[in-house]
Amino acid sequence: MSALPGSYEGTAVTGLDSSPVEPAAPDLPPLTEQTEAEARELMARYPQERSALLPMLHLVQSVQGYVSPEGVGFCARLLGLTKAEVGAVATFYTMYKRHPTGEHLVSVCTNTLCAVLGGQRIYDAISADLGVGHDQTAADGSVTLEHAECLAACDYAPVVTVDYEFYDQQDVESARALVTALRMGEKPPPTRGAPLTDFRGVSRQLAGFSQHADLEAERAAIDAPSAGGPTLIGVRLAAERGESAPPMGDAQPEQAPEPDVEPAGGPGETASEQAADTAVASADTPAERAGAAQHHPDTPEPAGRQPAERGREGTDTPPTSSGAGQNSSIERET
Repeated sequence: MSALPGSYEGTAVTGLDSSPVEPAAPDLPPLTEQTEAEARELMARYPQERSALLPMLHLVQSVQGYVSPEGVGFCARLLGLTKAEVGAVATFYTMYKRHPTGEHLVSVCTNTLCAVLGGQRIYDAISADLGVGHDQTAADGSVTLEHAECLAACDYAPVVTVDYEFYDQQDVESARALVTALRMGEKPPPTRGAPLTDFRGVSRQLAGFSQHADLEAERAAIDAPSAGGPTLIGVRLAAERGESAPPMGDAQPEQAPEPDVEPAGGPGETASEQAADTAVASADTPAERAGAAQHHPDTPEPAGRQPAERGREGTDTPPTSSGAGQNSSIERET
């Protein structure tokens, strides 16, 4: 890949952003006691609290517009993680932004089908109008523009999303008009899906909370139309032509061969050996049977491997004999 690590082009191609986090702006909204209460509510939804990290990062974005250094520390403190652990997650997923975003996030699909049908031309035109490149924000703070590798809507190509809501079958002029409307404070209705809000609002939705001010607005979003014309063309044509899938037939499923093991509970077997015999005998497929047999206590170690010691908890630990590790790379270095 020719793009340098941390570059806008590299981020667009790989989905990984290694650029530095920008310092917090002086007017950055604070993470309040209410934010912490909502974060703890998210933590309570999971058997292990650290599993709440992803929605908590979205919650931080819904308040501050991006995952700020303060937000990283906030999540680390509540979850008992290091900032490095939180940062590793925040920099892996492109939906977490490392610098402030505009009011709206405009994503243009430039993957294969969309690109062939004009996605790259759409991106280039919007980029020129805004004077920005990938993952950059217009000077007026209205729009952040980004490449999108795939928006999972090939039936509707070329596709543009605004705050993850779909605007299907776009062309250069329609996409430019859409962005112009956004910059004027308008919120054109998406082709399908919920009414448009803004990037912070949809981040709150992704965190697991309603972004709507009242129940009426929430119901309107849920009941929004979901067009499926291009996706259902094949079904409609099949119905018009009287076509249907061929029947499965009367073929009987192939019987699995009997396992070549002794019956469970043989004389002199330990409880673990009996359990392993049962696992092999009850396997439904040859692959499952092979996997169960591989972990059987009686299965010899492959050539060239030293037997592992099985701890009392059933986990494998490295050999502890005096010969283990001899002439290893670590020993040679020391």
